[in-house]
Amino acid sequence: MTVFKPTPVDARPVRAIVLGGARSGKSTWAESRVSRFPEVTYVATSARNPDDPEWEERIRIHRARRPESWTTVETLDIAAVLLDRKDSPVLVDCLGVWITRILDEVGAWTGEDGWQESLRSRVDELVDAVGRTTREVVLVSNEVGMGVVPETASGRMFRDELGRLNAAVAGACDEVWVCVAGIAKRWA
Repeated sequence: MTVFKPTPVDARPVRAIVLGGARSGKSTWAESRVSRFPEVTYVATSARNPDDPEWEERIRIHRARRPESWTTVETLDIAAVLLDRKDSPVLVDCLGVWITRILDEVGAWTGEDGWQESLRSRVDELVDAVGRTTREVVLVSNEVGMGVVPETASGRMFRDELGRLNAAVAGACDEVWVCVAGIAKRWA
């Protein structure tokens, strides 16, 4: 006879998003959050740019902080990583870079026909994967909605689309954290 044993609520992997401004400590906090696991899948959403030494230095610093046991995946297809059958937790850093690169891909900056629908589809795919993943996941993102209204149309578009993305992902997460001056506080 098979006896049904429900999975305890605590045993379910936690999905968390941490938001913060530039140099707020959000990436370091996210790394410490998953550091208890021997293996972690680190999803890097940025592209290398040898013509930008400052950006390359940022990438080098991030890589140097990560243990060798972590697997780094450089991709924009975060959904595929979240939905694969591995057990290791996933750290995604960061959604601000991800949305910028997706805006590039869908032609948002040049106003290509259908870019809004293409963007919504990509965001919906990511949010669905966050909600369905069986893996522990921590997503890092920039909080840019608390500052001044950007002067340029592209700056306002970025701020608005990142704000929408953050809200949608937060809705699929169990925990929402905000990091300011190196201190993370749980908001939800």
